[in-house]
Amino acid sequence: MDVKLDYVPTERQALFHASSADEVLYGGAAGGGKSRAIVMEALLRCLEHPGTQAYLFRRSLRELDDTLVPEALKALPSALFKYKATSHDMTLVNGSVLRFRHLSSAKDRLLYQGAEIHWLFIDELTHFSKESYDYLKTRLRASRHLKIRPVVRCTSNPGGPGHAWVKKYFVDRAQPGQVHLSKVNSQVLGRSQLRSIEFIPARATDNPHIGENYIFELEQKPRALRDALLLGKWDAFEGQAFPEYTDDPEHYADRRFTHVIRAFKLPESWPRYRSFDFGYSRPFSVGWWAVDYDGRVYRYREWYGGENNVGARVAPKEIARRIREMEEAANEKNMVGIADPSIWDASRGESVAEQMEKEGVFFFGGDNARLSGKMQLHERLKFDEEGLSGLYVFEGCRAFRQTIPSLTYDQTRCEDVDTAGEDHVYDETRYFLMERPVSPRPDKKKRAAYNPLS
Repeated sequence: MDVKLDYVPTERQALFHASSADEVLYGGAAGGGKSRAIVMEALLRCLEHPGTQAYLFRRSLRELDDTLVPEALKALPSALFKYKATSHDMTLVNGSVLRFRHLSSAKDRLLYQGAEIHWLFIDELTHFSKESYDYLKTRLRASRHLKIRPVVRCTSNPGGPGHAWVKKYFVDRAQPGQVHLSKVNSQVLGRSQLRSIEFIPARATDNPHIGENYIFELEQKPRALRDALLLGKWDAFEGQAFPEYTDDPEHYADRRFTHVIRAFKLPESWPRYRSFDFGYSRPFSVGWWAVDYDGRVYRYREWYGGENNVGARVAPKEIARRIREMEEAANEKNMVGIADPSIWDASRGESVAEQMEKEGVFFFGGDNARLSGKMQLHERLKFDEEGLSGLYVFEGCRAFRQTIPSLTYDQTRCEDVDTAGEDHVYDETRYFLMERPVSPRPDKKKRAAYNPLS
């Protein structure tokens, strides 16, 4: 049966449909036609391959009914499908099925334990956790007689609780539009294969169906929200806790208007500090700092134990042993250690601090005042008139660079950082900054000269 779809993809949508990568994220600005693209991609694959199943996920059932389901219902002539609203299944005349599903919480992923997903589609990926994404990919399989290669296709705007892992997994791997290849080994099969990931950016201006009024409206938003929704920038989004943080490679050398800089040899006379936030099932973070003669602080080394907010499960003694080895190799002496006071908790036996002391690594208890610590980071991140900051990070400190700009505000404690995010680097940074607090810089705006006659 010949089927004619009333759909002319934009240039970016066409790139999304043409991608041969195993996993693709089509994301960025609002209004880029992402939901329509993901629905049409599901329909095209199911029409081309009879008897296959596409699963299309949103976070909630209401979001499905407001976006993906209406898009699919208006895309096909009614004679070519039957839609069952109670199950949210669209069965095509060739036996393929589009299953519209939601995943409200991480525990709901077990509802799909027995699913066989041929084509996996996720709309607004940053609303999902990395654990949920990884689990759904384990359901991606197909019988050999179908002669298909299952794939994953996702869309998303910047922001949301999963912003950090989505940016790291898709956006930061390669230049936009370039396919990132990685080798995956199988001990069971005794061979390896290449897996491919691609990020295709979307902007509101890419969509010719968007009216000018929408563009004008986006341009009136605050800078972070405007840059995220209009330009699709992943380093700026609504709710960002530290929007002033700047990572500009063009100024790594001159250190002007950037917090990330090129590494340099530190003078031995600069005081050195080590900050620590312990975690086992969650990541631990160790940061090494130096302070120059003007009081500026430099994060010159770090050790991050975990990935995607999952800990490396390293015991305290082993962490201490490795810390001692790194400091001895760098001939670092008189190191002042500062850590979360909770590591002295001995209610369940020998405390973390006591275990580390046996390996020769010592800490003082840091000030855990959350809002004061947050304000210290804000104050340090300020630039002066010459573009110099009170805090710098060597470009090799990847954990700081990835997690700090991705932190969001808590929805209930509106002045604090959301502790459900990957905040471990942030926490140990707070402990250090509270050890060397700075006062707010005075407002240097020129005051009008006093005129006694006015």
